[in-house]
Amino acid sequence: MVLPPNMSSLARRLRAGRTAWLLAPLACLLVACGPKDGGQAAGQAAAPPPPEVGVVVVKPGPVGLTVDLPGRLEASRVAEVRARVAGILEKRLFEEGSDVKAGQPLFQIAAAPYEANVASARAALARAQANLTQSSAQVRRYKPLLSANAVSRQDYDNAVAAEKLAEADIAAAKAGLQTAQINLGYASVTSPIAGRIGRTLVTEGALVGQGEVTKLAVVQQIQPMYVNFTQSTAEVLRLRKALESGALKRASDPDGALVHLVLEDGSRYERPGKLLFADLTVDQTSGQVTLRAQVPNPDHLLLPGMYVRVQFEQAQAADGIILPQQAVTRSSTGDTVMVVGPEGNVTPRHVRLGPAQGNDWVVFEGLKEGEKVIVDGFQKLRPNAPVKPVPWKAPGSGNGSGNGSGNGAAGSSANGNAGKQRGG
Repeated sequence: MVLPPNMSSLARRLRAGRTAWLLAPLACLLVACGPKDGGQAAGQAAAPPPPEVGVVVVKPGPVGLTVDLPGRLEASRVAEVRARVAGILEKRLFEEGSDVKAGQPLFQIAAAPYEANVASARAALARAQANLTQSSAQVRRYKPLLSANAVSRQDYDNAVAAEKLAEADIAAAKAGLQTAQINLGYASVTSPIAGRIGRTLVTEGALVGQGEVTKLAVVQQIQPMYVNFTQSTAEVLRLRKALESGALKRASDPDGALVHLVLEDGSRYERPGKLLFADLTVDQTSGQVTLRAQVPNPDHLLLPGMYVRVQFEQAQAADGIILPQQAVTRSSTGDTVMVVGPEGNVTPRHVRLGPAQGNDWVVFEGLKEGEKVIVDGFQKLRPNAPVKPVPWKAPGSGNGSGNGSGNGAAGSSANGNAGKQRGG
């Protein structure tokens, strides 16, 4: 059935009114179950938890102050083998790069001229001895004749003087023979010390020792070895003042500080050495004091001229604190660390640093036992916002290093980024 236009409009309005009447209870139910202050709740989000930061707990304790200085290795004894007489070099009697003994023949210089000189000196000695025999016999004959006035006093005195001259000639002839024998011995060039010999500087057939002492080779004793290294006078004076004031105490080893070497490839040399002395003179150009240590080298692993890092304990701090280097911010205004308080608030703290110990710093002042120092998570810090401290784990370690004790456990295995100074 087709309704009139006015009746169709009325039907549509009735259907819409019935739908609204059905939805009205559902809307009332949703409003009753929802929050009472819906606008305010929608505008607020849940507060985020405090960010976690890695910390170490300060634990003062005895700390050995180890210095790390550059050094060069040097042979304990060096001898230049030189030709001490002139002549043609005939033979080389050693292998280059081999070990030689003291007194071992190394080179042979043509000896024929010196053998002839020895023979001539022997003949001169024999002549002088014959003259002495003749002069002594004449003195013995003149002596009884002088008492009988058979010879004059002058003749007797001349005979005695001739005898004395013959004795002097014998002494000169003996000296000449000794000199000739010494020169003959120099024709055989020997090693003055035991050690390792390098390459030959002169080949066979060369004229050596003519007008100057020719260097033939170099022998170096490399067991043990010396290592020479330098330290600035400012550090030396600072250490001495600290020792005199009692702030630091000397190293415990009574026989001298043990020295450890780090080779150019980063490996640690297994045999420690011993500090010998510190030079009394300061280098005028660099302001450095030279120190020397002796290191055993039975395997000949160390070679003269090698560059090494020298590490040794100069003194000890009774209440030192070890912190990873990445926990310290260095700047022109001083060194600071970030300390977490009991309520999670973060405050900066100025500290006084000592020498570096590998990837760690030794802290002398500015921190107290039990305080928590931030090592990791600086990017999470917000102004006036609390943080949650958790034990810091050094990269590569399986457990937390949540302490800064004097034994250097915290941060000892930090990676290369630990040495970078933020803000410095």
